[in-house]
Amino acid sequence: MALVTVKPTRIDIAIANEIADRTNSELEQTAEALTWGADEHVMLALAAAGWLYTRLRPPEQRRAANHILAVSLATAVLPHILKSAFDQVRPDRLTVRGHRHGIPFSGRPRDAFPSGHAVHMGALASAASLLPPARRRLVRSIAVALSLTRVALLAHWASDVVVGFALGVVVERMLRPWTLAKSYREPGDRRVGP
Repeated sequence: MALVTVKPTRIDIAIANEIADRTNSELEQTAEALTWGADEHVMLALAAAGWLYTRLRPPEQRRAANHILAVSLATAVLPHILKSAFDQVRPDRLTVRGHRHGIPFSGRPRDAFPSGHAVHMGALASAASLLPPARRRLVRSIAVALSLTRVALLAHWASDVVVGFALGVVVERMLRPWTLAKSYREPGDRRVGP
């Protein structure tokens, strides 16, 4: 049973109504395909594959992979905990117009807040600061675009996505001191001292 009911803002409702009025099935099919890129199962699989790949790589790469895996695990669990505390109806349950234009139903009807996909993407965008500038901009652009697919599909209110994205940034930054600490030594790291 949820402890807090979250109501959409006027801006959330206006955005959802505009999308419901202007969408079409091709746009929705594209958004539905793209949104898988931010799914927790996909993110966890990619993080685990990257972690395995780096086991034979230099220590800096192993630390980065440890960080990404830890962040992926945390951002996979956190939205489920929050969704059990917060109750909010998804916008796709409140529109008939959108379904006529191709919007599918998504997830559990009362699990809108926060967007789990956006939590993953916020963490990814934050972790991108570890990359060179060109790659950083690319990763951040992809993260924002994938987060916005949740709004386009009316799976989440815009505020759910904004809060989820910000939460992902906070989680990634909070884990950095532990997962990227230089004093942490991996097996096979031949450095002496901390």
